[in-house]
Amino acid sequence: MKPTRVLMIAKNNLTDYEQGEILKYSEIYFVGTIENKLNIRADMENYGFDDKYADYLLVKNDHIAYRYEILGLLGKGSFGQVCECYDHKNKEKIALKIIKNKPKFHQQATIEAKILHKLRERDPDDSKNIIKMKNYFSFRNHICITFELISINLYEFLRLNSFKGLSIPLIKCIACQLLNSLSFLKTLQIIHCDLKPENILLTNPQKANIKLIDFGSSCFITEKLHTYIQSRYYRAPEIMLGIPYTPAIDMWSLGCILTELYTGQPLWPGDTEKDQFLHIVSYLGLPPEEIMINACRKNVFFENGKLKYSQLNNGKVLTPGMISLREGLKNVDEDFIDFLGRCFEWNPEKRISPSEALSHPWTQIHKPSKSSSLDKRLKKK
Repeated sequence: MKPTRVLMIAKNNLTDYEQGEILKYSEIYFVGTIENKLNIRADMENYGFDDKYADYLLVKNDHIAYRYEILGLLGKGSFGQVCECYDHKNKEKIALKIIKNKPKFHQQATIEAKILHKLRERDPDDSKNIIKMKNYFSFRNHICITFELISINLYEFLRLNSFKGLSIPLIKCIACQLLNSLSFLKTLQIIHCDLKPENILLTNPQKANIKLIDFGSSCFITEKLHTYIQSRYYRAPEIMLGIPYTPAIDMWSLGCILTELYTGQPLWPGDTEKDQFLHIVSYLGLPPEEIMINACRKNVFFENGKLKYSQLNNGKVLTPGMISLREGLKNVDEDFIDFLGRCFEWNPEKRISPSEALSHPWTQIHKPSKSSSLDKRLKKK
């Protein structure tokens, strides 16, 4: 419907501000009711549309861009919010990401949209296990990105399974799909930069199909915006040490995710950056000299070539190489241990690549079908 027509028949459901704003839109699909509107104040920051953290104030059943009806909040983060909406144009539920109204978040969201557009363009048949961007626009000084609405993330799935861990066939199925995504990203020279269970969604709560989401920290290899990235439990050592990073950081995160899917708990749950580094060293030993040459943050962890710390925040003492992956994971087959060891290679240049990982014996043997029921493959065999 044209905005002039809406003003004729539904003016009572529009605030004074909206009666002017609506004329900027060529088509109107939904306006909501006057009861579900924010009180607009010219003397407030962004007319009172934002809270003190620069997040858009969501009102259930109000509109976004005169098209999307707000149904509820799906999640919040440092970037902003994700809400469930009904798209009145396409008659479907979608996920809508609303970025904070701050310049630094606008800059990153613009990069995210550019990456998502590239991914959509290069994956027309939707075969790369990556979330699809539907639309991208600005609304009341907030960048908004809409996506297909799918199911729960892998962390929520682990929680539903009481953090018992999953079966090897199911882990292998998830791993192969993630490697499909990472191999695709690498060909496009994109680094995800925040691979973790929360950013991997099941497309159906009853099936093992997954999609990789949240490209809010991602970058093109040639256009890196940040130097300190990744969630702590899944952070590659080159990030902590200040070594220039590559797509290899995503393979480190993949290894961390697979061990967590197996045990139900993070392998290296550092409370701080120092703790995180100590956990890694306790398994892998000290980093080789070949990578320390380019480590601009090595003084954070080392003094005169020696590790500064040996004690976690909780008082536990850890020493380099005191435990092996085999001992830490227990009852894991040799192919899986070898696969993980290649993900946890200190030197990113020697770390296994996605294409190499897809040819590794662990991913090749007894490959399960992703379409089979999850219920049959939840608990570890």
